[in-house]
Amino acid sequence: MRADKRAFLTSLFEAAVAAADPEKAILDFLPERPKGRTVVVGAGKGAAQLARAFERNWEGHLEGVVVTRYGYSVPCERIKVLEASHPVPDAAGLDAAEQLLKMVSGLTEDDLVVALVCGGGSALLPAPPDGMTLDDEIALNRALLASGAPIAAMNSIRKCMSRIKGGRLAARAAPARVISLVVSDIPGDDPALVASGPTIPDTATPDDALTAIKQYRIELPEQAMDHIRSGRSAAPGVNDSVFARNEVHVIASAARSLAAAARVAENLGIRAAILSDAMEGEAREAGRFHAAVAREIVLRDQPFDRPVLLLSGGETTVTLHGSGRGGRNTEFLLSAAMGLEGLDAVHLLAADTDGIDGSEDNAGAFADGTTAARLRLMGEDPKMLLANNDAYTAFSLVGDLFVPGPTGTNVNDFRAVLIE
Repeated sequence: MRADKRAFLTSLFEAAVAAADPEKAILDFLPERPKGRTVVVGAGKGAAQLARAFERNWEGHLEGVVVTRYGYSVPCERIKVLEASHPVPDAAGLDAAEQLLKMVSGLTEDDLVVALVCGGGSALLPAPPDGMTLDDEIALNRALLASGAPIAAMNSIRKCMSRIKGGRLAARAAPARVISLVVSDIPGDDPALVASGPTIPDTATPDDALTAIKQYRIELPEQAMDHIRSGRSAAPGVNDSVFARNEVHVIASAARSLAAAARVAENLGIRAAILSDAMEGEAREAGRFHAAVAREIVLRDQPFDRPVLLLSGGETTVTLHGSGRGGRNTEFLLSAAMGLEGLDAVHLLAADTDGIDGSEDNAGAFADGTTAARLRLMGEDPKMLLANNDAYTAFSLVGDLFVPGPTGTNVNDFRAVLIE
């Protein structure tokens, strides 16, 4: 790929991330000061940046604790920042969950809790129910990550297996008022699904969790299944009085970030078409779809004339069949690259806006119509790499990994397809 195309695609990603900058996003949602204490709690890959932005713009008493992924911390003056493991929980996350629960305990109706919630919080807040252990929650997360289930289905299960998710953190804070400021990484921007909604109830029930387990053939220990089937697993309902005074605000989302990227392209005279900000399903299938649309444009100038930029967001999934390395964005790209082989006019970037694709060090990668051919010249078979879920290796070999580092925010996947 020519350097100018890579620089252009990178500028689009940077515009998308900037649109979700916590420092800017939080300014319009600062609550009124309470009569009593102001307590901040939070979880997610951008929780530390949100905490720093909040305390910089808050006058008066402030205390709190947030948890973020290892390596994602930034210094705060009044809010304690903890780090824990993602995407698989660890003991540090268990301790962090206990500290958040303790922080909101014993409050009064004059106190205010500000919850800073963003993607990644589910893994960062392990709090298994009574009778279950951290190892049980680790096993649960590994099973969910390998299942290919969409985020709504996974979180309906997580909420049944937690003492903090599904609105339970807000219930612990009652009778204090809770205002949740949410950076959405969820297709459709349902705030109750972000980080499994520790301060926000939703309508998911244990029956929904059991349906998802059956539909996606998720194998859980019998002890976990027994707990979900029991009445003890139900989270507080949306009509519970503990939520009556609370507020929820989505302060950043994929839709806003895609619109910002579109403006960059249009300012350069390139038409931008946002396909969707809420795409789900298998990453490789999404890759095939984007490739098919791009091929139709190249060959027939439909449904758009060239040049055009296609943008999409959302959260695809990867059902693990092999033992390779990679995340959903590189898997998307490897699949798309095979569908675009031979089309020199198409250039792609797909990346997670938090800076990490899965558990590797890259956010995603670049691809074009030569990617598959270059892999074959190196003695590699793109189809076999995809079959083994080894897309990270593929793009590492051709030198096309995209590694911007942690961004401090998270509005899910960003996909850009430039068709000259």
